[in-house]
Amino acid sequence: MRVPKLLRVLENMPENNRMRFSVAPMMDWTDRHCRAFHRQLTRRALLYTEMLTADAVIHGDRHRLLGYDPIEHPVALQLGGSDPAKMREAAAIGAAFGYDEINLNIGCPSDRVQSGRFGACLMLEPDLVASLWSAAKEGAGDVPVTIKSRIGVDEQAPREALFALADACAQAGCTTFIVHARKAWLAGLSPKQNRDIPPLDYDLVHALKRERPALAVVLNGGLRDLDHALAEQGALDGVMLGRVAYQNPAILLEVDPRVFAARAPNPDRAAAVEAYLPYVEAMLARGVPLHAMTRHMLGLFNGLPGGRRWRRTLSERAVKPNAGVEVIQDALGAVGVDPALSAATVLA
Repeated sequence: MRVPKLLRVLENMPENNRMRFSVAPMMDWTDRHCRAFHRQLTRRALLYTEMLTADAVIHGDRHRLLGYDPIEHPVALQLGGSDPAKMREAAAIGAAFGYDEINLNIGCPSDRVQSGRFGACLMLEPDLVASLWSAAKEGAGDVPVTIKSRIGVDEQAPREALFALADACAQAGCTTFIVHARKAWLAGLSPKQNRDIPPLDYDLVHALKRERPALAVVLNGGLRDLDHALAEQGALDGVMLGRVAYQNPAILLEVDPRVFAARAPNPDRAAAVEAYLPYVEAMLARGVPLHAMTRHMLGLFNGLPGGRRWRRTLSERAVKPNAGVEVIQDALGAVGVDPALSAATVLA
């Protein structure tokens, strides 16, 4: 896979610089089409795949599961699993595909994930997590391997649980932790409720960085927008936005200027959409339905005049057979953008 010169520069950024801002891995949301769209809004943010199980990577359709466009760099592959041998093999496969980071999911609380003995339930087994990290690192070679966790589960004392996990994995060699600053309740709360109900504890995440200064610590969970994220970041090494970045993707236009002191890839929302059209056309030619791409764009004009017409146009027409880029162009017309105009992409 050939990577353009600019993107090679970005994927080779030092790890601590790449971690300064990222978009969280989100099941059913952060697929390759979502990531390609987000790249029209930010060149510098680290993007993540949806979580893939080690078994799926080893035995599944690798092109379908792991394929991505070079524009997505820097992009990280998130893996879930509890078998070190399988994690080693899956990480090696991900590294061979050219991912810039391998991330281990130690935070998902869903029943399906628990039944496979991975995700948040592994907070209860820090030594196993350390073994999983070591195996993934052995498979990934020079590619960084990171951990995304909660601060504890169920009746665990959060400080004890988080520090036990970090210390066990740091002893194995892990240096980067992305911490969703809530506990997860493995029984009694749904995954959605686990994103909202357990209280946030940003102070504990800051304590981890303060008391383990050699570790890179990234804050995730409950961050409302970029202002909130940067205000809460403090001495931490980075912040990760999840649902808000997906539901209001225009936030990402602020990331390159405010976090990386670089120009955004496009000057505004409409220009970002127009820059995305060649990708859409290429995917349509490969048989990808239009709605698979436009579903990630629905919130782009939230709060602006015409925003509802934008969403309605895409929602109603993109699902029709043979729908093409004209649907997106008409949706731009609904928010007052002349579809005959095309803005040039401005690279940082």
